[in-house]
Amino acid sequence: MKNKYLLLFLVSNFLIFLDQYTKFWIITHIPKNHSFLVIDKLFALTHVRNTGVAFSLFAEYNSDLMAWFLIGFSIIAIAAILFFFHQAPGNRKLIHWGLILIFSGAIGNFIDRIAYREVVDWLDFFIQGHHFPTFNVADSCITLGVGMMFIDLFKNERFSQPPKTPDMA
Repeated sequence: MKNKYLLLFLVSNFLIFLDQYTKFWIITHIPKNHSFLVIDKLFALTHVRNTGVAFSLFAEYNSDLMAWFLIGFSIIAIAAILFFFHQAPGNRKLIHWGLILIFSGAIGNFIDRIAYREVVDWLDFFIQGHHFPTFNVADSCITLGVGMMFIDLFKNERFSQPPKTPDMA
């Protein structure tokens, strides 16, 4: 797509809608702190709330002050993402896609923080007694976006170093 801003608008709107729709479905169909087992010993739909950040970090500081701090931090992060998106060179497609995914996830979780003062999580995986922290579509977007940016970083770092010349001794 020629216009990266149109791509940002279309993809992020779809992903934000998907994130908010799935959270709405969970809120209306599964009571808070309850689960619906989908695949035995692997996956459940679990309605939990996260007052902290990724993987429930800082969740023990559940207060209005923390909620407002995270809302403010989200606004700054979203502005930074948009700045980096604007600055990204046109040929760095992985960077564009990564930032679109991170932006979408940040907006999805930002909406939750405004509406509920916490984030709705619902994807719950567990394997052989190991339980992964419950997450949502927005968290998935952020994780995939960061992964794409790391891939771009390492892919392009290889080509950006000047070639080594033999010593002239």
